[in-house]
Amino acid sequence: MDPFSSEGELLTPHTSLYQGQYSSVLDFDTNSLSPTNRTAAQILKYRAQIALGQSSAVLSSLSASAASSPDLTSVRALALYTSDKKTEALSALESLVEKEGENGTVQVLCGTVLALAERYEDALSLLSKHQGSLEAVLLTTQIHLATNRLDLAQREVTAAKKWAQDNLLVNLAEAWVGLRQGGSLLSSTSYYIYSELASTPSSSSASSLLAQGITELHLQRYDEASASLAQSLSPSSDLTPSIKSDALAASVVLSLCTGKGTGEAWGELQQQQSEHVMVRDIEEKGKAFDEAAGKWRAKVAAA
Repeated sequence: MDPFSSEGELLTPHTSLYQGQYSSVLDFDTNSLSPTNRTAAQILKYRAQIALGQSSAVLSSLSASAASSPDLTSVRALALYTSDKKTEALSALESLVEKEGENGTVQVLCGTVLALAERYEDALSLLSKHQGSLEAVLLTTQIHLATNRLDLAQREVTAAKKWAQDNLLVNLAEAWVGLRQGGSLLSSTSYYIYSELASTPSSSSASSLLAQGITELHLQRYDEASASLAQSLSPSSDLTPSIKSDALAASVVLSLCTGKGTGEAWGELQQQQSEHVMVRDIEEKGKAFDEAAGKWRAKVAAA
């Protein structure tokens, strides 16, 4: 039995991982699982630790066992990359991808590393080998959206819905597409999915509150967006560095939309997450503007 299928015994921790309930994944009792599923559950726990910014702890745990299986080697590659050992991580996955490219864990985790490194074509090539993996579908959709290929993202989701209509991962992919496309999909799909996750005690997390806040921001429901974003930033065991930085970025946008300037969120984002895509993008545009302005000043002075 596929441990990640809707009939598998790992449904709860796997679902919790994608709901952003990382503490629930770490607390999951694996004693009653079969040896195969116990290993799969441990990989989920490693992934939860990585999401929580505990990559160094994962690397320490894997130091002796990472070479024993392609699954654990791919976990190590992700942990290396997220602990800022990017060159080592990419080097570690090269031979792994070549030899074990049919392995589902390798596809998703090494595909994640390649996507983080913006090697999108390599990531898509690896993910295309999947055999019915919804995680691969989700990551593929994310890459298409990151590269502004909304048409391909929509196609990926439409195809997945034919064989996994009500699965959480398909719903999340559909919500992402709705956010990008806007219009009726934004309110009928994205908002519905995220509000359900955020309002249900068993699935609510900093991640689902952030998603709900961003959706409300798109819908120009600024008071509701402010409340959701504030909740997502409240101290909790599931507030990861990534979620925090994205919540701060959304708060900056919210402040600008409501005429309050960038607010304190911008300074905090610059200080704590200097590599965040918003910070890098604004810095790059600022430099480009200064260069262009400098050329005009030179011409005016010469005249």
